Amino acid sequence: MKNIAVMVGSQSPTSVNRKLARTLEKLAQGKLRFHYLDIASLPHYDNDLWSNPPQSVTTLKHTVEAADGVLIAMPEYNRSFPGVIKNALDWASRPFGQSSWMDKPAALIGATPGTTGTAAGQGHLRSVLPVYGFVVMGQPEVYFNMRPGLITDELEITDETTAAFLNGWVDRFSAWVERHGTVAETAIAAE
Repeated sequence: MKNIAVMVGSQSPTSVNRKLARTLEKLAQGKLRFHYLDIASLPHYDNDLWSNPPQSVTTLKHTVEAADGVLIAMPEYNRSFPGVIKNALDWASRPFGQSSWMDKPAALIGATPGTTGTAAGQGHLRSVLPVYGFVVMGQPEVYFNMRPGLITDELEITDETTAAFLNGWVDRFSAWVERHGTVAETAIAAE
C-alpha cells in the first residue's frame, strides 16, 4: 500500500476540502494510506530558522520524504491557492538542494459550494508545482461542487455518477503514484 501525504488548504474542521479528502481516503482503502500534514503549525517561512528548525518543519519534511505521493485538497481564495499551502511548499523545499518534494507524484483536488469549483486556484497552483519538482497528474481534474447532501457526514456519496467518478479518480491516482513513485536511481538502473 502506498503512503500519501495529504495537504488540506483549509484549516476549518468543517472544510468541504477536508471532507472530500476524507471521502477519497475511504474510497482508497486497501490501495492508499493517507497521512494528513499539519501545515497550520508551520511558522511563516523564514530562512534564518534553518540553524535550528522548528519541530513542525522537520516533521513536515520527514513525513513528505516517507510518502510515495502527495495529494493537495484546496479551496480557492481570490482566484488563487491558499497561503498556507505556499508556506508548506516553501518549507519542505528547503534548504537549497534538499527539497522533500522532488520527484513526488502529486494530484490536486478542490471543492467549493460554488459553481465554478476551484479551477482558477488549481490552475495557479499547477503553474508553480513543477518548480518544486512535483510530477503532477493532469487528468482527471477535480473541481468539485460540494452540494448539500452529496457526501454525508459518514462520508457516503449519495449520487451514483459522483461515486463512479471519484472511484475512477482514486484508481487513476493510485496508478499515477505506482508509475511515478519510483526513485529516479532505480528507474535509471532498470533501463
